Amino acid sequence: MPLDLALHGRAPLTDAIPAQWRKPLLHLALGWAVLLVLLWPVLADMMRQFWNSSTYNHNLFVPVICGWLVWLRSPELLRITPQGWWPGLVLLAGALVLWLLGDVSGTAIITHFALVFAMQAMVLVTLGPRVVWALLFPLAYALFLVPVGDELVPTLQMITADLTIALTHWSGIPAVIDGVFIDTPAGLFEVAEACSGVKFLVAMAALGSLAAHVCFTSATRRAVFMVVALVLPILANGVRAWGTIYIAQSQGLEFAAGFDHVFYGWIFFALVMALLLACAWPFFDRPRDDAFIDGAAIQGRPGFALLDAFAAPSGRCLAAGALLAFAVFAWAVQARQVEAVVPERIDLPQVPGWQLAPMADGPWWEPRAAGADHRLLGSYVAPDGARVEVFYAFYRNQQDGREATAFGEGALMPDTGWSWLQAAPSLAGGRGEWMLTSVTVRRLAMTFYRHRDMTTPSAPRIKLGNMADRLSGDAHPTMMLILSSQAGGPVDPETAIIRFAAATGGLPAWMDRIGQVR
Repeated sequence: MPLDLALHGRAPLTDAIPAQWRKPLLHLALGWAVLLVLLWPVLADMMRQFWNSSTYNHNLFVPVICGWLVWLRSPELLRITPQGWWPGLVLLAGALVLWLLGDVSGTAIITHFALVFAMQAMVLVTLGPRVVWALLFPLAYALFLVPVGDELVPTLQMITADLTIALTHWSGIPAVIDGVFIDTPAGLFEVAEACSGVKFLVAMAALGSLAAHVCFTSATRRAVFMVVALVLPILANGVRAWGTIYIAQSQGLEFAAGFDHVFYGWIFFALVMALLLACAWPFFDRPRDDAFIDGAAIQGRPGFALLDAFAAPSGRCLAAGALLAFAVFAWAVQARQVEAVVPERIDLPQVPGWQLAPMADGPWWEPRAAGADHRLLGSYVAPDGARVEVFYAFYRNQQDGREATAFGEGALMPDTGWSWLQAAPSLAGGRGEWMLTSVTVRRLAMTFYRHRDMTTPSAPRIKLGNMADRLSGDAHPTMMLILSSQAGGPVDPETAIIRFAAATGGLPAWMDRIGQVR
């Protein structure tokens, strides 16, 4: 009797799921559990960004939205018979290898995408191609879980600055623009990273994709809606920045800053979203009772019948997928042990025609290299007064938390008196950028990376080199060199940096000598 009661108590839950779905769903849950346990640091890093970064707060709702999209399809979805599918293991292996590459190179965005790809591939492995086809949009929408967008900040800053200065001149306010700084009679305004509009653009991309799918059936209407959804936040952000400047001319900087934070930060963009949806409303063409998919048609489609030749019990596919995950994870553990030899001490050497000197008076400048094993910062002065500051960082390897090319590392340390002004032409093969302090002191910085025999300003090339090291077990250090010069001296920054680079006898060999690589 107790057993009968227990079974009777579970019946309503199990009866709600057709028999052919029960084991495959259990196997999918187990597969996801294996992936999340093995790749837990990746998920934890994503969750930290969702919770701590306002740019990605909306990502917290993506799993709920994906679940809702699946629920909308559930009546028709249950008419499909799920089955394991061996070829899905190829995609799962690809996702796991992608994670491996991101893990050994310390590239968080790659590991984030790889985790989502692996979760998607596990659906194909355990439930088969028919179910994946039926859930194509919910699975694709899961890509919005990846916290991506900060890479657009410099570009969006410049676009916003250009829009703002155009509107400022149009409204009759005299203004001068210098990079992302706009000088007006009311004061100097900076189109900072927080003002780039990336938060609104990323959120609008997620909202626009959802609305385009749920509200439209016409591909043309969807495309037009998405173009508007992506362009509108960029234009609106330019209007927001101009509005702050316009209000400051009559009400003062303090009032404008408060108004910007309250109205533009919380109300303005909500109104823009509402306006977009209101304007699109008359063109919605999806019937309210639309089922999104036709389960019977998908189940009987001839093309899927051909794929049934590769079907297999979902339990076996799960076991093979789990073995793949454990194998790649073990490879990653081994690859993480690969490290180059670190010298006990390094020093900045003498450079012909230049003398090491104390750092110049004025705003303090020091780049960021949080995970480096060695860091050097010094100043060189030539007889004619030319001055170049040199920053050198040495890394035994590249991994999460100690990447030379990570966001926020390099010439511009976040939360300091220095602000990014604009990109600068390359000198001596480096990546150039102008920086500015609140007291309008300008500084030019050129960044170089070196790994093996490669010297480059390219972060992706450095990451690829480190991937090869880790996977092959052959360790080589990574070095970062930043040459910088402050404007206003007897020699302009560009000339000073070019002369100094030439005096070293060649920056690649000079960087190697400092790090005692050769």
